[in-house]
Amino acid sequence: MRVDKNQNFPFLVSPAASLVYQPAKEQYIRLSLSSAIRNPTLADQYLYYQTGRATLIGNKDGFNNLVTVPSLLATYDANLNFDSLQYFNVKPVVPEKVKTLEVGYRGTLLKCIYIDAGAYYSWYKDFIGYKVGVSIDTMHHGSIPDIVYNNAYRVATNSADQVTTMGLAIGINYYIGRYFALITNYSYNKLDRHGSTDPLIPAYNTPENKFNVGFNGRDIKNFGFSVNYKWVQGFDFEGSPQFTGHIDSYGLLDVQVNRRFPRMYSTVKIGASNVLNNMHYEVYGGAKVGRIAYISLLFELNKI
Repeated sequence: MRVDKNQNFPFLVSPAASLVYQPAKEQYIRLSLSSAIRNPTLADQYLYYQTGRATLIGNKDGFNNLVTVPSLLATYDANLNFDSLQYFNVKPVVPEKVKTLEVGYRGTLLKCIYIDAGAYYSWYKDFIGYKVGVSIDTMHHGSIPDIVYNNAYRVATNSADQVTTMGLAIGINYYIGRYFALITNYSYNKLDRHGSTDPLIPAYNTPENKFNVGFNGRDIKNFGFSVNYKWVQGFDFEGSPQFTGHIDSYGLLDVQVNRRFPRMYSTVKIGASNVLNNMHYEVYGGAKVGRIAYISLLFELNKI
């Protein structure tokens, strides 16, 4: 049982329970039901940042009389017929609450296959996201209607409806003899708003599918190496108004070799992430990421 208190929010209780069963040696099955809270960040509460196209604003006290962007565009299309405008208020942002059911398995099979797998389902209340609205003034100059555009805002807020996520992850290590291992893992994550019409921007920003496949060697006459391929499925990145768009799928190859010097209690590592220099975006609006090469020297001072 956990209790949290934040100056701006009331006491919140987060109970949890778990069960672990060992049906055989090196075999474990786990089941858990947990709950947690996520307090709005300082930015969610206090931010006031003008980006040019819009203002990113925190929401500790609520925000009133914003107009939806589609209705504003419709009003312009209708020759400033104010009846098309749709106003909305935004309640003060509050902590996000979640309950999660998880089941998993961890064990070693045939003395050479290690498996760690799990699946989860989560229910969110007051899921934290953003809404975009426009502040305007409407007036008439005689019989001529007019709209004064004040500013557009991205306001931190909570979902009015339930949001759920589900997913699974599985990792399998296959050990080949004394020196080598084939490493694989896969994860699946999915957010479901259940057809909600609440114009919340959830900013989940998590690829639905991704996997890694690697081949490692260690302690081969003081040499070691690793080769790993990672693939990430494309997804829609939701951030600031000017930083929202699609991230394409990408694959990366990482390579590393290392050499131990036992008499010097040291290890030299040379490697590169994205060794093939596949230029790709990981954040919409950010810079492309390419190859990162490195060399490191490790001294084990405790053995000198």
